[in-house]
Amino acid sequence: MRRRERAPEVDRTFWALRNVSFAIQPGERVGIIGRNGAGKSTLLKLLARITAPTEGRAELRGRVGSLLEVGTGFHAELSGRDNILLSGAILGMRRSEIQAKTDEIVEFAGVEAFLDTPVKRYSSGMYLRLAFAVAAHLEPDILLVDEVLAVGDADFQKKCLGRMEDIGESGRTVVFVSHSMPSVLRLCERVILLDRGGLVADGNAQEVLRTYLDSGLGSAAERHWETPELAPGDEVARLRSVRVRDDRGVVTEELDIRRPVSLELEYWHMRDDEDLRPSANLHVTNEDGVVLFATSDFNNHRWRETRRTPGVVRATCHIPGNFLAEGRFFVLAAISTYNPTRVHALEADAVSFHVVDRSTGDGVRGEYANAWPGVVRPMLDWSIIEPKPIPLSGADRQLG
Repeated sequence: MRRRERAPEVDRTFWALRNVSFAIQPGERVGIIGRNGAGKSTLLKLLARITAPTEGRAELRGRVGSLLEVGTGFHAELSGRDNILLSGAILGMRRSEIQAKTDEIVEFAGVEAFLDTPVKRYSSGMYLRLAFAVAAHLEPDILLVDEVLAVGDADFQKKCLGRMEDIGESGRTVVFVSHSMPSVLRLCERVILLDRGGLVADGNAQEVLRTYLDSGLGSAAERHWETPELAPGDEVARLRSVRVRDDRGVVTEELDIRRPVSLELEYWHMRDDEDLRPSANLHVTNEDGVVLFATSDFNNHRWRETRRTPGVVRATCHIPGNFLAEGRFFVLAAISTYNPTRVHALEADAVSFHVVDRSTGDGVRGEYANAWPGVVRPMLDWSIIEPKPIPLSGADRQLG
């Protein structure tokens, strides 16, 4: 009787990060980018001493403030005020130093009325605002920030980015993980690109971002979520897909500047409530982080007044040709209701696309071949009044 040979064992070890090495100088603002699973959050947890490395080491010099998850480090039973004191004590600050910063923290976070309420009763937005305010105002030498800013509204994100800029300009260090390319470009001059636990690129933000997008690792012209459980959203609405289509209906990342573009958003509407009218929203941003425009399906007046019923909704925004300039564009997709405003689902940089100008005299710039300025490139109508012939006087005739 033959003995069965044992199958060779397969090494199933998964390295979240390996052979990643870099140095950051004091005062640098460095962005960490990469697709989901690249190792970005693991890297910050190693730097924040939350996770110990299997091998290798991370050396940090100075006081470290971190915001890796909403409310990380907060004690749920303590009030907002007590958590500010606790966070400062963990950083090694004296009580008098913390109290001197408390008013500034509370004003930034906008939680004055709830300062003495246990934070377990805070909404996720309040939790986030206070957590960021504490991390950013207790004067860390190094500030580590993960993707948590996606939870806040646009005004709060703007405040946070401004605060991080101030920290960098004051000579302290910021390490910022984000999927939002415009935010990274605004804040960081240097970017590190990770993929599958390895370092792919490290250098100038614009150059590394171009490497990210051109390599296929970055966001492309289509995003799709298989089930509502996997999709961004809440109990009212969840994103299902976002696509960029050309004038033939083809999903594509590269578009001719002269041709129309369609941005298509599908979402699951899950609550049968006649008072709720979820709306699709799109923000289009260029490579420099400038929001070119925001638009909503409320522009369709019939749909705005239509009672919503549960099911899959497909909303499409039509952008005319000769409107966008050349370059890379990023699309934020969201579902929200109004009066009062409530964001149900939000995905920053859900898709991206590239506009190319191949016109040969039939585009906005005509036969002019060089670069054309402007963040948009509309082909606008012009009216011309031609000059009437002016009769020449006798003196003019003699000069002629």
